[in-house]
Amino acid sequence: MVMDYQTNVDKFRKRAADLEAELANPVVYSDQRRAGDLARELQRLKKLFADYDAWVAVQKQIAENEELAATGDADIAELAKAELDDLQRKLTKLERDIQFGIVPPDPNDSRNTIVEIRAGTGGEEAALFAADLYRMYSKFADAQGWKIEVMDTSPSERGGFKEIVFSMLGQDAFKKMRYESGVHRVQRVPATEAQGRIHTSTASVAVLPEAEEVDVQLKTEDMEITVCRASGPGGQGVNTTDSAVQIHHKPSGLIVRCADERSQIKNKAKALRVLRSRLLAHKIEQEEARMSAARKSQIGTGDRSEKIRTYNFSQNRVTDHRINLTIQNLPAILEGELEELLEALMADDLNRRLSTAGA
Repeated sequence: MVMDYQTNVDKFRKRAADLEAELANPVVYSDQRRAGDLARELQRLKKLFADYDAWVAVQKQIAENEELAATGDADIAELAKAELDDLQRKLTKLERDIQFGIVPPDPNDSRNTIVEIRAGTGGEEAALFAADLYRMYSKFADAQGWKIEVMDTSPSERGGFKEIVFSMLGQDAFKKMRYESGVHRVQRVPATEAQGRIHTSTASVAVLPEAEEVDVQLKTEDMEITVCRASGPGGQGVNTTDSAVQIHHKPSGLIVRCADERSQIKNKAKALRVLRSRLLAHKIEQEEARMSAARKSQIGTGDRSEKIRTYNFSQNRVTDHRINLTIQNLPAILEGELEELLEALMADDLNRRLSTAGA
């Protein structure tokens, strides 16, 4: 996509000056949340300006190297040509960074994330696949330096999960994980299959931006909270106290249950976090439904009925159907090496948003 980067970047310079002036006023810090939002916006704009300056400098270097490559001196020409590939790679990356800076970020990108994985069609094999997905995301979180906190689990008989709910805390957690929402399909020979036939099973993934108390106000009279004895695969503590907490949010009909902690208070706190995040996600979905068809068609809408990806074991491939991308390295993906997939999804999403914005 050909863009006039200078014109687009210059549009933000006055905004940056206004932000600096506002942040210099001590009054703004009486609202810490607003001050933080303004500081993050200014930081983003400063990065955009730095990326643009670096892009201009690399363009100049490329032009100089192309001139040197055209000279009669063979040694100089060879050195100049050798640097051109590296300079072009730098230019391409900077162009992508500038585009990300020009398009306003989603306000939810900086939030922590709550992920819900549920076994779909396929019985016990689907539950085992759900456990594989949880392990994949755990590995990815470790590589990103994020923290995982399990909120609730419903184990299956053979070590899988009928359902698992967990939070991911760390920088850009929702920004990256949002593309995982949808139905994931696995095609493989189950361990229980004696005749070696390939089965197809599914698991659904819902990725929710974690809500804060100011985002969703919960009224006591709107909630029916009950406690019960936690159930789990053995262990002495989990089965001896009435620690599991279930919250029924009457206005929405949502029911949330948390039983991972032995403490009833901790389970209640976790359940409230999940409930707020589900209500915020519903609010976001309602807002997006009012937007244009172009916006709704973007990747990351969180449509749980959409079959987004296939994991085919016999062919050693993972295919993301939204962007028609196939990677022939299934073991690496299941070990949490998701960067190539997510970067491709983020790039496609960016191109759509740039197109929608008329950039």
